[in-house]
Amino acid sequence: MAQWEKVAGFNFTDIIYEKRPGVARITINRPQAFNAFTSHTGKELGEALMDAGEDDKIGVVVLTGAGNKAFCTGGDAKEAEAGYRSDMLKNVPRVHTLIRETPKPVIAAVNGFAIGGGQVLHQLCDLTIASETAQFGQAGPMVGSYDAAYGAAYLTRIVGEKKAREIWYLCRRYTAKEALEMGLVNAVVPPDKLEEEVDKWCDEILAKSPGAIRALKYAFNAVSADIRGLELLMYDAIWKYYGSEEAKYYKQSFWEKKKPDPLKFRRKESFPGVYEE
Repeated sequence: MAQWEKVAGFNFTDIIYEKRPGVARITINRPQAFNAFTSHTGKELGEALMDAGEDDKIGVVVLTGAGNKAFCTGGDAKEAEAGYRSDMLKNVPRVHTLIRETPKPVIAAVNGFAIGGGQVLHQLCDLTIASETAQFGQAGPMVGSYDAAYGAAYLTRIVGEKKAREIWYLCRRYTAKEALEMGLVNAVVPPDKLEEEVDKWCDEILAKSPGAIRALKYAFNAVSADIRGLELLMYDAIWKYYGSEEAKYYKQSFWEKKKPDPLKFRRKESFPGVYEE
């Protein structure tokens, strides 16, 4: 196993930032919350990704979650209730951009749940290595949320439109094997072999020309660069959606484990006779 050293000069509380020769590893360190991120987590992720991207001695970045239960489960619902949306909507797009634009591959090591915003994080990484116990899926429409940019539009370019629509419309959970079959991950290994496998992939990349790898990443990103503009528009729109009665209703229904009324926010004229007493 690689010998990691904590990076000096940072006073992180929500993440662990480490380096070994050629590789930087960023671990979301909120296992008590299934590694859900807060606005502060997003700020720290941005700082670490920026440093890793600017460090000429680093050739690969690894993103993972602490513990064995979760990689990341998206935004922290408790902070959402406290009204963190403005900071979150500022920090999350920055993290997305840094993952894509850092001139070196970013590998997601998925060791458990990759749900909601956590699933978006891993799919934005250049490569994903998953534990056999990993689970993937979306939750947005169940909790009054969505990601119409990298979460949906980019997902279609990875798994195809039919599968992407299924993932978002139905909010099902998918095993690591199913994720591998649909092209959402690159490899699946036993839980106790995840770190070893990720180290192996990192070392293989480090043996290649950094200039060629950098150029290839830019070329791959060019194919979907238009989604960056869509994300900026989407985050402006989703702020307004979060303030709607519809979004609040579905979020509350989910956390109270109540089955939502399927007709509550649909136009009455679309369902003649259904609303009649």
